[in-house]
Amino acid sequence: MPRHGKKYEAACKELPGERQELADAIRTVRKAAFAAFDETVEMHMRLGVNPKHADQMVRGTVVLPHGTGKSKRVLVIAGGDKLKEAEAAGADHAGGAELVKKIQEEGWLEFEAVVATPDMMREVGKLGKILGPRGLMPNPKTGTVTFDVAQAVQEVKAGKIEFRVDKTAIIHAPVGRLSFDDEKLVENAKALARAVLQAKPAVAKGKYLISIHVASTMGPGVSVDPVALEAAL
Repeated sequence: MPRHGKKYEAACKELPGERQELADAIRTVRKAAFAAFDETVEMHMRLGVNPKHADQMVRGTVVLPHGTGKSKRVLVIAGGDKLKEAEAAGADHAGGAELVKKIQEEGWLEFEAVVATPDMMREVGKLGKILGPRGLMPNPKTGTVTFDVAQAVQEVKAGKIEFRVDKTAIIHAPVGRLSFDDEKLVENAKALARAVLQAKPAVAKGKYLISIHVASTMGPGVSVDPVALEAAL
């Protein structure tokens, strides 16, 4: 039995056999798209690192210049005046220990990003097994554990995304939607690539960007020339 449907197989046949420059690859992704909804455009980067070693873990954040095309629902866990700051900045939910309890006891997960103040991390730590596997655990390295909750909320709302290499040494991240014009998708993809390059571990030797693909949610991956992309940054 085929792994994919006929439309996917037909789209694959239209792909070029060689790696393309980023702008050409984005156009190819658009031509190959066949879904009846506004698909997310994703970038997949295989890196020359070994994620099993802590000093080769690649992670970070980047604010995409044109956003992701989707406004994330943000939960802020804080207290006192910080709750007012969070709400004024556009947080969808803001509270303290009572929201931690709600997540624990009710399985409430009506949010896509979590910001917490440092003094609340003892409470938030209780949610490690719930938030961790979903990539929602606040972390100082990604700017989501901070007393400046207003800035953190605004950055998430503006299109800040987190990237992290998986166990197969690949980073998967959104760079927009098919409804974006090509230029915006290219600029977002370059911003992500630039951030990943800046996050290169000091111990990483040899070729760092092994391969890069861009694809729509349902469509096939289109190979991008990593050398040309790096030169263009």
